Amino acid sequence: MSRRNSDRLGGGKRQSAASPPTAQPNQQPEGFSFIVPTDFVDLPSRGRHYPESHPLHGLDVIEIRHMTAKEEDILTSKTLLKKGLALDRLLKNVIVDKQINADSLLVGDRNAIIVATRISGYGNIYETKVSCPACQTTQKYSFNLDDHQVYHGDLFDQNEQMNVSKNEDGTFDIVLPATNITVTIKLLTGKEEKNYLSNLEEDKKRKLTERTVTRQLMNLIVAVNSSENHEHIKYVVDNLPSIDSRHIRNVYKLVNPNIDLSQIFECSECGHEAEMEVPLSADFFWPDS
Repeated sequence: MSRRNSDRLGGGKRQSAASPPTAQPNQQPEGFSFIVPTDFVDLPSRGRHYPESHPLHGLDVIEIRHMTAKEEDILTSKTLLKKGLALDRLLKNVIVDKQINADSLLVGDRNAIIVATRISGYGNIYETKVSCPACQTTQKYSFNLDDHQVYHGDLFDQNEQMNVSKNEDGTFDIVLPATNITVTIKLLTGKEEKNYLSNLEEDKKRKLTERTVTRQLMNLIVAVNSSENHEHIKYVVDNLPSIDSRHIRNVYKLVNPNIDLSQIFECSECGHEAEMEVPLSADFFWPDS
């Protein structure tokens, strides 16, 4: 992540208090210059998994603005938070290139932008309350957001046993070990992942059997033996041997570029150590809450 524009701000001549200029919303007053600094964020996908028509196709960075008071308004909006739209609106605001639809961002790229926005807005130290998985003690713990790893999803090239091949449209063909069926999977966008999690939550509310695995597979698979028919895909998902189901999910982890925020947590009470993932929720942006 590299800083841009950080020194490009300043003031012009002081305006007369008797006759202040009238400025339109988001329009700078005459005689005053102020440019919001921007950063370039490295994309885990390196732009390799977007279709040619996508603005990020082939690009390995994206330019974002630093957070402003307007973005803080978004993150404190009870309506947006209740509807789960706060982070979506935030992303839309900070992305400089307005041709880029925030909903179309791959999950890993979206996560990288969220982390970069949080660091530019409030710094790299994130202090939050966590519960020790061993003794259940709740305590404050500080995470250093600079201590993250970026995975570009390229290890599948080194693992021929997975029987995976990448297609030109960004999808992947997988030959399954048990049934020998070829399934085609896609990388999920942030919007698709959110819909998947929302559907799981809806199952819980309606006290239905949780379909964590089958819902995930239905979101990932776009074709079975070259057939894109929804009923064909559903039939395969419902009847897939567990070894094949697990294989698909393992391949997805292997090919999915992402940012890894997991860090080692050490309990101050019992000394237990465990790997812990930093949650990317709206609360993630409020270090003093």
